Amino acid sequence: MTYKAIQLAKRPSGDITPDIFATVDLETPVLEEGQFLVKQTYMSLDPAMRTWLNPREDSYLPPVQVGEVMRSYGVGEVVESRNANYPVGARVIGTTGWAEYVLGNDEMQVVDASIDPEALLSVFYVTGLTAYVGLIKIGRPQAGETILISGAAGSVGSLAGQISKAEGLRVVGTAGSDEKCRWLVEELGFDKAINYKSDDLAAQLDDACPNGIDLFFENTGGPIQQLAYERMNRFGRILVCGMIAEYNFEKPAPGPNWMDINLKGLRVEGFVVPDHLDKAQEATEALAKYVQNGQIRFRTHVLDGLESAVDGINLLFNGGNQGKLLVKL
Repeated sequence: MTYKAIQLAKRPSGDITPDIFATVDLETPVLEEGQFLVKQTYMSLDPAMRTWLNPREDSYLPPVQVGEVMRSYGVGEVVESRNANYPVGARVIGTTGWAEYVLGNDEMQVVDASIDPEALLSVFYVTGLTAYVGLIKIGRPQAGETILISGAAGSVGSLAGQISKAEGLRVVGTAGSDEKCRWLVEELGFDKAINYKSDDLAAQLDDACPNGIDLFFENTGGPIQQLAYERMNRFGRILVCGMIAEYNFEKPAPGPNWMDINLKGLRVEGFVVPDHLDKAQEATEALAKYVQNGQIRFRTHVLDGLESAVDGINLLFNGGNQGKLLVKL
């Protein structure tokens, strides 16, 4: 039996273009003792995928190599097994790939089949862990503080904002359309939301953050970064989660001068989920409580079919996605 998979055919130069991928038919593997086969049902498309395509060995994960199946996170069902820990019929979540079937690995987690797979990938896996770790463990927020979240309508940013509200913060977000800004305020309870494409971005930021900014949850880079930096309060914290606006740049934009880091006693810390897997259980329990208390809502943007990922991934970079971007297989 064969199955479809999508491999990296060549490295991108700037934007992700369809020609860097190749759809292939692969033979279903014959399982050895301890192995299991997963039929993938949903996979997640994430901004970090762009960084996985760069040929740098000093990042938190090794790059996807040319000729390899493109890496992703996903949910699926065990359809064949020679591993008692992963019985046939079990639902699993973990690192998969752009493929209809994947050979399971010991890092996969067996999850309750009653939980909606869209909720798993939107809240209870990497997305939720990223938001929780960045805000709670690294940001250490205090009630009454002001947080600014760039890319606030994205999957991580929207969760970080809702958790911030639950913890008693004033929450301001930026997003790329008026519709997304309305969703943040009217549906998710943000105090203010700013369209970052506005001509008067600085003035709107002053209005939204009259007492300055205590925490800046940075997902995007771009013009908002310098404006936020200039408005940081003393002992403020900048949590660098992503730089989606600049992943396709051949040469990154210059960063802010370090003077304010010194004089204001700012803390700037970058983080990625694989460095914080020891906090996964704590994060899952906390996220479940937020959900049970009605403090977290999410929406998904679901594409249909494996090959929809080839063009669909760019929705992350042009702002075309309306919620957590998933592919249903």
